[in-house]
Amino acid sequence: MGDGSVPSTRAGTSGPTTTVTRSHRSVTLRAVAARAGVSKSVASRVLQGSPHVSDQRRLAVEAAIRELGYRPNATARSLTERRTRAVGVLMHDLRQPWFVDLLEGLDRSLGVDGLHPFVGDGQVNRTSDQRLLEAFMEMRVDGLVLAGTVPPSTTIAEAAAWLPTVVAGNRDFELPAVDVVAQDDALGAELALDHLAGLGHQRIAHIAGETGRVFEIRRATYLSWMRRHSLADHVAVAECDTTEEGGYRAGLRLLERDRLERPTAVFVANDLSCVGAMAAARDRGLDVPGDLSIVGFDNSVLARMRYIALTSVDIAPARVGELAGAALLERMAHPDMPARQQLVTPTLEVRCSTAAPTR
Repeated sequence: MGDGSVPSTRAGTSGPTTTVTRSHRSVTLRAVAARAGVSKSVASRVLQGSPHVSDQRRLAVEAAIRELGYRPNATARSLTERRTRAVGVLMHDLRQPWFVDLLEGLDRSLGVDGLHPFVGDGQVNRTSDQRLLEAFMEMRVDGLVLAGTVPPSTTIAEAAAWLPTVVAGNRDFELPAVDVVAQDDALGAELALDHLAGLGHQRIAHIAGETGRVFEIRRATYLSWMRRHSLADHVAVAECDTTEEGGYRAGLRLLERDRLERPTAVFVANDLSCVGAMAAARDRGLDVPGDLSIVGFDNSVLARMRYIALTSVDIAPARVGELAGAALLERMAHPDMPARQQLVTPTLEVRCSTAAPTR
């Protein structure tokens, strides 16, 4: 039957009678309170996790909730509390595997306050960024996280002026009252280059990201490191869009030189591009790491796969996510605090993609 009622036949009657089954939506908080023998306000405090309720009353309310199958109305609760308990997370490209680790850390941190992240991918263009931000504001999210190389825009600045906002893994924003939690990109690049030099490499090339402050820092560190180590004559940079295909094409460009001039090692801006660069080496007939050592940046799930076993700079994205979530909670509680920046110290995970150069 379409109305949720269940027909049944009782002994001693001439025909079927109807027993009405209560649906979750028909159960109100008032009904829960009545079943538990408490006031509606007491039942509400139990749902909110208030400590100002006796154990006896709490147990009675919880039992009534189970018996009646009560489900809180999230919309009504958000109107009452003036909070949606939702956080908008705007990312640039969900194909980048380090986002998974960042989201795990972010969700763990926000969950302490009962908040839930809603993710939007603005990879296509700035118009999609604007639509996603408008959707977040229409949802009345409690806060905003800008993750990855999200390009700055007027829409983002306006949203950050209205919502508590934190930037995670991104160095492109300098906005009032917006906190930044990212990795120390310069130190990460130094770790990668020092490792290659320690193996004996001199002809070290760099596959750089095209846009984003984090990629600018990694490229600038590479250039200054090469000059500082008297290796300026071996500088070679190929840009890519930080995708696998982009890394492949950049790798082909770097490896088209003859054997005595081509690089013996490549420092790549991110792990996903590394996979493409490794494929380019294979298609040029080169062995990794026998003929070409490759170091990535992220220490994402790709780098950790046994078949790939990529030496990579660990930027601790889960830790960045945790700190970003904690910073957002603090920003929501104290919106007038001055903007802060936290940089997570990276480490280098050495695996099978690097070795001493072939003499």
